Amino acid sequence: MNAFLGLLARPLGYALTGLYNLFGNYGVALIVLTVIVKLFLYPFYKKQILSTSAMAEMGPKLQQIQQQYANDKEMMNQKMTELYKSEGANPMAGCLPMVIQMIIIMGLFQLLRYPLTYLASEQMSFAVHESFFWINDLAQPDPWILPLLAGVATFVSFWMTSNNGGMPGAQNQSNAMMAVMKYGFPIMIVWLAKTYPAGLAWYWFISQFIQIFYNIRFNQLRKKMREEKEAEKIKKNKKKKKITHTVREVYK
Repeated sequence: MNAFLGLLARPLGYALTGLYNLFGNYGVALIVLTVIVKLFLYPFYKKQILSTSAMAEMGPKLQQIQQQYANDKEMMNQKMTELYKSEGANPMAGCLPMVIQMIIIMGLFQLLRYPLTYLASEQMSFAVHESFFWINDLAQPDPWILPLLAGVATFVSFWMTSNNGGMPGAQNQSNAMMAVMKYGFPIMIVWLAKTYPAGLAWYWFISQFIQIFYNIRFNQLRKKMREEKEAEKIKKNKKKKKITHTVREVYK
């Protein structure tokens, strides 16, 4: 596993070294690397969020099919496939973006947790220990401020995602489980950030801070999708009424 993570972390290490040579500050290089990674991942986040939102809106229809054909699995699968096709949704569409995100994030975590292993230059060996704002050494844990910032940013980002149906499986999870995840995960991030190098906690805070703005954008896209579907439904109903009216006129 470490060998695989190393393959992911090493090219990111080269990128971080190049950014440090450009800006001359390890903290700034971390921020720029985080921004670059988030921008690269934006299309994948978007595809995943929109896919899960579409699946969430199909939830009631899927449940109706599951209840109606509970004793006929073959017919159930057939009806669900027909529903996916008619709605233009793909239950697997959100998987590939999620896998790509996780691969990159795992590589970054490995790099920033063990920077000296993957930043094989004397210059970077000293750079990882630079101070940044109130942090005296980015290779050492920050006791409270940065972990709390990371936890708050995680909570806000997680809250925005879960409250707007963007979390995979959110519609099927109990309120208790959602509450544990919504509040428990940020607390876990605070605890982890207190034990990991400040550089890693800094990456996580900036990443989640950017994610908040992504979520604002995704919420706008979800709203637009709902409005377009509603407009299309109204248009179909009007067309149906018009056809019905025409047929009645013919048979008068």
